Amino acid sequence: MTTENFDSAQSLEERILGGLDAEQREVASTLNGPLCVLAGAGTGKTRAITHRIAYGVHSGVYSPQRLLAVTFTARAAAEMRSRLRDLGVGNVQARTFHAAALRQLQFFWPQAVGGTLPNLLDHKAQMIAEASRRLRLSTDRASIRDLASEIEWAKVSMLTPANYLENAQGRGTPGGFDLTAVARVFQSYEDVKTDRNVIDFEDVLLITVGILQEDQKVAATVREQYRHFVVDEYQDVSPLQQRLLELWLGGRDELCVVGDASQTIYSFTGASPKHLLGFKAQYPEANVVKLIRDYRSTPQVVKLANDLLAGRRSGGPAADAAWATPLQLVAQRPAGPVPQFTECSDDEAEAATAAVKIRELLDAGTPASQIAVLFRTNGQSEAYEQALAAAGIGYQLRGGERFFARKEVRDAILQLRAATRAVAESATPEPVGQLVRDIVASLGYTEAPPHNGGALRERWESLAALVALADELAQVRGEHFGLADFVNELQERSLAQHAPTVQGVTLASLHAAKGLEWDAVFLVGLSEGLMPISFADTPEAVDEERRLLYVGITRAREHLALSWSTARTPGGRANRKPSRFLDGLRPNSVASSTARGKGPAARRKAAAPATCRVCGSMLASGAERKVGRCNDCPPSYQEQTFEALRQWRKEIALAAEVPAFVVFTDATLTAIAEAKPSSLEELAALAGVGPAKLERYGEDVLRVLVESTVL
Repeated sequence: MTTENFDSAQSLEERILGGLDAEQREVASTLNGPLCVLAGAGTGKTRAITHRIAYGVHSGVYSPQRLLAVTFTARAAAEMRSRLRDLGVGNVQARTFHAAALRQLQFFWPQAVGGTLPNLLDHKAQMIAEASRRLRLSTDRASIRDLASEIEWAKVSMLTPANYLENAQGRGTPGGFDLTAVARVFQSYEDVKTDRNVIDFEDVLLITVGILQEDQKVAATVREQYRHFVVDEYQDVSPLQQRLLELWLGGRDELCVVGDASQTIYSFTGASPKHLLGFKAQYPEANVVKLIRDYRSTPQVVKLANDLLAGRRSGGPAADAAWATPLQLVAQRPAGPVPQFTECSDDEAEAATAAVKIRELLDAGTPASQIAVLFRTNGQSEAYEQALAAAGIGYQLRGGERFFARKEVRDAILQLRAATRAVAESATPEPVGQLVRDIVASLGYTEAPPHNGGALRERWESLAALVALADELAQVRGEHFGLADFVNELQERSLAQHAPTVQGVTLASLHAAKGLEWDAVFLVGLSEGLMPISFADTPEAVDEERRLLYVGITRAREHLALSWSTARTPGGRANRKPSRFLDGLRPNSVASSTARGKGPAARRKAAAPATCRVCGSMLASGAERKVGRCNDCPPSYQEQTFEALRQWRKEIALAAEVPAFVVFTDATLTAIAEAKPSSLEELAALAGVGPAKLERYGEDVLRVLVESTVL
């Protein structure tokens, strides 16, 4: 190699790889062969893989037209394309699975199938309603939504109406219908689509898979086009997407996958981490790189996230236990405030408390756009909308009206597009940021925000977001970035729904928050029944709820607040308990796995076990959780011990003139008889034995246990 070439290579390496840490640099410089990147939250995975692509293109290893980067949302794909443009490789394709498959389907349909590609169905609701009417089934909006979700799950799991029933056992009653009825609706829905000559989003993948499997000429053309593949968020791949990826590869191994099994939160849609966790088994020669340096969150937030995962019950489906072990993040940021835990009397009080804390953050200088309130279900948002509105705090509801659908945004883009010709003809064009300011001023934009709220403030915030985006892109893209470039960027972002940052507190579900981050995050409604959600009735489902909370925690950069309420409405019965996931995390609480330890904390009531200690099934009732065993499994206590405890309880109740259950319930008595505690600490660890009862009856219970054993 000549000195000139060496200097050029050195310059390229420094320019593309210089700002990466050791692990990110290993990812970016490993350009060939199968590569698996296990990337924890906040560890810079997108940075690593975009720099890998850029390094590969600039060094000549990759042809940009022959590399396909795949991710799971249009927004993530748009962000990846934007980063690649910043690195000088804007002609690399970054698409979702559906977008990539649709493009191929549109191209190959005439030669592989013939005729015109059927229209693409935007929403299933109308077709499912028609399918149900054909079967004379009564449906409402909620049941149609549930049926649509079930059909989507079936199709991405590569099931048909014919084999759905045998493969869907244990999935409950989607939409309130038994599985036989669901199978009939599934078939009827497919018939309606055929009659209307339309296909849905899942059909795009299914038909593409079918063509690639059946038409070797088409398969060869696709494999010639794409030589290298990068798949982000690989833990969320479905069986159907995995099959499509395998057909694209055609037995080759030029594949880089990136993911984190601890962030698998979409299994209800068919996603599974088994492909990520089984990657090494499929490709034994694969390089595996772990990204664990967390650049997003403070050490306090990172510790909470690590501690939460340490209490999980299962690690995933991988045969290799090491792969099923969660990544332990290592914080890289300076120390920050300790996460706050708050118990409130009811939902209204919880929302008001959050609003007060948000006002404090705003007054201290945290931008509203850097604050988020995250909840488990969308139905929880109303209380926070009302509380923030009452406090005069602007907010945006993620999943509400889309940014690019707002009238002021559409008007602004029209005016910006109209101004591009005049700007191009100008001899001395102004910086793009100033141009955008001048153009949107006629729509109501001013440098200072309006003092009042409501529609006027929302309109200003939309226009201000466009101005801020223009400034940001001009700084990144350089002096040659002009108004026409900005309009093109807006057009692409509009198609991908990649909205710029709007000034306002974000309200979002935990699922919708995936992939985002804020300076301050409020995790609300963390009570049993909401987190984990009440219908999470298997160990796997509860595990996913834990991962969902983990995703919520790791959205926070610095400030993190976790809260729950003891009642739903003001004055209501305070029968809610904080989430079991907070046991051992919140102050003065004990993790269920360590509840038998010593010291004052051990005297607190332990979290009831979630599964039967005999058969491992989920415990459905409070009584079962107290005992730690489902009703179908036989008791493990000695009959004489249980009878001795019952006789003792009867005597105590008669003497105190109270019902027997006031002393101890049958479930608690059963738990004592089966556990046979030998100390006050062990007795205190049992559900149903609080500090007062421990002090009043503890010594007597231990005596009865000893005497009954002797007998």
